[in-house]
Amino acid sequence: MSAKLYTYEEIAQHNSREDLWMVIDGKVYDITSFQDEHPGGEEVLLDEGAKDGTSAFEDVGHSDDARDLLKKYYVGDVDPTSKPIKVERPVEAIPEVPKGNPLRILIPLVLFGAYVYYSYFL
Repeated sequence: MSAKLYTYEEIAQHNSREDLWMVIDGKVYDITSFQDEHPGGEEVLLDEGAKDGTSAFEDVGHSDDARDLLKKYYVGDVDPTSKPIKVERPVEAIPEVPKGNPLRILIPLVLFGAYVYYSYFL
């Protein structure tokens, strides 16, 4: 049975936290479920995901265990007639930072400090 072939266009569509593929040495891996386990963090995978990450993978000097782990995520091979394309990472929603006046925290602290001062020092 021959491996399924994927073009770089197909691979590039798998470029989000919810669906992330990567190419290493001409092989395609679905690393979606591995993101939380990756010792270098998920951002590294997201930066290199949906494209050929061979040089980044080799530059880090992954262990034999890491190379063996790849087998678990293997989904096919890159179509040799396909050419790499530029991958645009989708804009992810940035968690909203609570807004408000910092005095809402400072005023209770000042009042508590005044209470402690008057209770114990006067």
